[in-house]
Amino acid sequence: MRKLLLSLATFLFMAGLVVAAEYTIVSYDKDTKTVTLKDKDSKEVKGTLTDKTKVTRIDKDGNKTEGKLEGVEKMLSSDKAAGRKLEATIEDGKITEITTKGKK
Repeated sequence: MRKLLLSLATFLFMAGLVVAAEYTIVSYDKDTKTVTLKDKDSKEVKGTLTDKTKVTRIDKDGNKTEGKLEGVEKMLSSDKAAGRKLEATIEDGKITEITTKGKK
């Protein structure tokens, strides 16, 4: 019985882990703040930006800095956003963390 409970607890723990994955931007709905992304297997995933979304920027030298959600929204709203890559962590349809690579 203990082995069964231990294996069940381990399974639930592993199911709860969320790993950031690299996505390609497909589209962004400015009104609902919903981003449609495509993963490496060409599967489309939707996520919503919230006020709690953590934003990280990586500059061309590889330095990480904290970014602003407004900056990500501006980037996603531009015409050049489609096809751009980013890393995101999505939990329950909400984007909890997003990492972009800057050109500057």
